[in-house]
Amino acid sequence: MFTSHSLQLSELSLSFTSLEHSPKPSETTSFIHPTAVVHPDAVIGQGVSIGPFCTVGSSAKIGNACRLYPGSHIFGNTELGERCILMTGTVVGDDLPGRTVLGCNNIIGHHAVVGIKCQDMKYKTGDECFLEVGDNNEIREHTSIHRSSKSNEMTVIGDNNLIMGSCHIAHDCKVGNDNIFANNTLLAGHVVVEDYAHTAGATVVHQFCCIGSFSFIGGGSVVSQDVPRYVMVSGERAELRGLNLEGLRRRGFSMQEVRSLRTAYRNIFMPIGTNSVGIEQRLSEVCRKNRPRRVVATSPRMKSTQ
Repeated sequence: MFTSHSLQLSELSLSFTSLEHSPKPSETTSFIHPTAVVHPDAVIGQGVSIGPFCTVGSSAKIGNACRLYPGSHIFGNTELGERCILMTGTVVGDDLPGRTVLGCNNIIGHHAVVGIKCQDMKYKTGDECFLEVGDNNEIREHTSIHRSSKSNEMTVIGDNNLIMGSCHIAHDCKVGNDNIFANNTLLAGHVVVEDYAHTAGATVVHQFCCIGSFSFIGGGSVVSQDVPRYVMVSGERAELRGLNLEGLRRRGFSMQEVRSLRTAYRNIFMPIGTNSVGIEQRLSEVCRKNRPRRVVATSPRMKSTQ
């Protein structure tokens, strides 16, 4: 009796073995754990690992060399590019009209939820909704990224972004490339983030705001207006705090470029004299006299949806 009970416990513990202890698939063959539920209509690439208690729906497409850790799930019309990793508890996609697409080399952290129904009251049941994620993104634990709220919209994440734990990216957001969102960064609906932006922890961004390239948002800030490119903002209602000098240095801006940006910043945001013209005229004047040498290229995914 004792021996039989020990064998049962041993078999149960083996079923919870993580992928590190599961047979490694070759470049051409895939490994699917016996306890995983994979629909026969799902398209599975070569060299894929699907761990214990995973779920793969009928419309799923999984690219070559992807790895699904125990208890991760793919639902609805969802496509994973090559070499994606889904950690334990991850949910990607939803059984809704529309589609979720992830590019290659993405890592989705523990218990993250990507590509599910939005939290917009205007969403109508049965409408198509979309999410497109680029390549080489790291989306950490407990993050939520929602699909669009309308069939003519799309939530977009570009390439090479680091989205740390417990962040939220709401419906119809457009995120470019090479951004860093620290823990608990919350983007409301329709927010646009360009490229190389950096948010510190517990940042909240109001819907429809635009976060410019190479900007930095201080921790605990509440952003209710657009953030210009190259600047640093912070505060309970975020205010300008000068140029993002450290960020510009890290991104390889030359001293001449930084001096040019500093002059432009002073002319636009720190005018001298009480009879100065409006900010739009000051901005036009600065652009006319000293056009920035470095032009930020918006990612193609964002251009296609704007």
